[in-house]
Amino acid sequence: MANPQTRYLAGNFAPIHATLPLTPCTYQGSIPSDLAGGEYVRNGGNPLANDDLARDTHWFDGDGMLSGVLFRRKGNGTDEIQPEFVNQYLMTDVYRYAKNSSRLRRPIIPSIATLINDATPWFMVLWGVIRTVVLVMLSRLPGKSAIKKISVANTNVIYHDGRALATCESGPPLRFSLPDLQTIGWFNGRRAENEPAGDARSGFGGSGLLSFMKEWTTGHPRVDPVTGELIAFHSTFAKPYVRYSIVNSARQAELGSSSFDMPVPGVYAPKLMHDFGVSRNHTIIMDLPLVLNPMNHARGLPSLHYDSTSRSRFGVFPRYEPYRVQWFETNPCLIFHTANCWDVKTPATAKNPFKTTVNLLACRLTSASMVFQAGNLVPPVAGPIPPEYAEDDQCRLYFFSFQLSANPGEAGVVQHQWALSAIPFEFPTLAPGYEMQQAQYIYGCSTSEAFSAALGKAAKVDFLAKMDVRKLVAKGTAAPPQAIKGCVDTRTIAEIIEDNGEDDAIKIFAMPKGWFAQEPRFVPRSRPESEDDGWLLSYVFDESQLDESGDCGEDAKSELWIIDAKGMKDIVARVKLPQRVPYGLHGNWFTEDDIRKQRPFSRFRDGGHTTGQSSLWSGICDTVEEWLE
Repeated sequence: MANPQTRYLAGNFAPIHATLPLTPCTYQGSIPSDLAGGEYVRNGGNPLANDDLARDTHWFDGDGMLSGVLFRRKGNGTDEIQPEFVNQYLMTDVYRYAKNSSRLRRPIIPSIATLINDATPWFMVLWGVIRTVVLVMLSRLPGKSAIKKISVANTNVIYHDGRALATCESGPPLRFSLPDLQTIGWFNGRRAENEPAGDARSGFGGSGLLSFMKEWTTGHPRVDPVTGELIAFHSTFAKPYVRYSIVNSARQAELGSSSFDMPVPGVYAPKLMHDFGVSRNHTIIMDLPLVLNPMNHARGLPSLHYDSTSRSRFGVFPRYEPYRVQWFETNPCLIFHTANCWDVKTPATAKNPFKTTVNLLACRLTSASMVFQAGNLVPPVAGPIPPEYAEDDQCRLYFFSFQLSANPGEAGVVQHQWALSAIPFEFPTLAPGYEMQQAQYIYGCSTSEAFSAALGKAAKVDFLAKMDVRKLVAKGTAAPPQAIKGCVDTRTIAEIIEDNGEDDAIKIFAMPKGWFAQEPRFVPRSRPESEDDGWLLSYVFDESQLDESGDCGEDAKSELWIIDAKGMKDIVARVKLPQRVPYGLHGNWFTEDDIRKQRPFSRFRDGGHTTGQSSLWSGICDTVEEWLE
C-alpha cells in the first residue's frame, strides 16, 4: 500500500504497469456513427520505477503512457462499431533505461515535488540532479540503452501533417503510430526517427552546445486548422529564455521553409511556461511570475518560485514576427491552459487609434498553490502582498482583451480582464474547427471545491461544464464587471444546476456520486448542425472499487463515457474497459482520416534491450545503480 501521505501514488492515481494490445470492449448504449474509425487517446504520467512508495512524488511526474479507445468499423455492411482498448508506454530514452535496470526503485528524473519544495535541503536537490547525471553517464556504457533526451513525453498528444505526437516540456515531440500506440521516434520539426530519408537538417534546437535545451518544446503546440502550421515555443534556462518555431505542413511547401529558434525578446528570467495563445494572425507568450531556475537555491529560494508581488506580462506579436512583440502588464496570476484566442479588427478613430484587438480565454489561477498541492506539498507562505493584488485562491475561465498599438514604441491597452464565471474551471476543450477564431462554446472540468483545495486531497473532477462564452463575453463587454477581480456570472455550481434553464449560458454535467471524470474532449458530428453538435469523451472511474485503504484492486476497471455535448445531460454510451486508466493529463481525438493518412515509417522504437556486452561493465552499472538507490 502507498504511503497515505503520497496521495498521487494511491487510488486511481496509482500507476498501472499492464499494457494491452487492441482489445475488444463491451459497451452499453448506442455508439454514435460519427465516431466510426476514429480513436480517442489520452496521455499521462505512469512511473515505471515505482517501488519506493515513500519518495517525493507529484501528479505531473512519471513515464508517459498512452491509453486509447479505437472505434473500429465492423465492416459487415452495417454502421456497427466495435470499440477496442489499447495502452502502451512511450519508448522514451528514460523509460528504456529504467525498463532494463532491475535495481532502480525510483524514477530517473527527480520528482517535481523535490525541486519545488522549499523544505527540501539544497544538498538533497543537488543530490537528485547528480543522481540523474550519473545515470545518464552510465547509460552510455557498453550494453546499456543510452539516455540522449530526458523527456518523459507524458503531457499531451497532437496530430500534425501525418504524425501523431506525444509532448512534454523537457524534450521534443515523440512520434507514435495509430491505432496501436507504438512509439516511432523523436520528431525534430523536420522528420522523425525511423522515417524514410527526408529533410536531414536540424530543426528544434538547431546545433551546438545548447541544442539539447533549445529543443525543449511546450506541451501544448498549436496546429492551425486552416493552414496546417504547427506553432510552438521553447522555454529554456539560457537567454533569450524563449524561442519560437513554426513548422509548415507538406501542403505548404510553396510557402518556403519552416522557421526554427526565433528569439522572443523581452523575457528577462527563466520561467515555467506551459501553454500560450495562438490566433489566426497573432501569438501570445505568457511571462508570468513563476520563476524556474536551478540557481534559485543559491539565493535561498526553491528552484520553482512564485513571486506574488511581481507582475504578469503577456507578449503579443504577429505570428511570423516575434521581434514585434508588444508587452502588456497586469496583476500576478498563473495560467497553465488557454482555451482559445482570436483577432478582432476595427476601423481606427480619433478616440480609438487601435486597429487590432487580440482576445484570449484562459484558465487563470490566483496563486501557485495548485503546483504545490499536486505534489501534496504545503504552499510556501507568501510575503507581503500589495492590497491591489490580493485575491481569493481560485481557478476560473477568464477573458483578456489586448488592444495593440498601431505605432511602434507606444504601449497597447488591456481593454478587458475578468472572469466569465465564478465556478472552478480547468482543462478546456472546444470544437476543433473553431480554434483560433471566435468560438461560441468552451467545455472543461470543474469541482465541488476550488481546484487548488481539491488538489490537496488529490484532484478529482466531479463536474463537467459547458460555457456559452460568446454570450458571457457579450454580457461582460456591455456591462463590464470589476477589472481583474470581477465575474460576469457569480453563481455557484449548485445554483447553476438548480436554475437548469435551456438558454442558460452555463450548463453542468454532474458525475454520479463516487464517480470521477478526466479531461473531456469534444468530437463533432460528421455533419454538425451547430458548433455544439457533437460529443464529449472522458475516461471515468467509480471509486467504490477502492478498498478500505483507498487502493485499487487488480480487477478495478475504468469506463469511457460518450456524453451529448449539446444538452449536457445524456450519456449516450458507456464503453467498459478491460482495466483502469489512472487519472492523467491531456487527450485528443484522431479521426479515421488522420489514421489513414499517417506518414510511412520503417520500424518502431524498440524497448532498448541491453546487448549483453561486457559482464564487467554490466556489473559496474548494477553496483552504481544500487548505491544510488
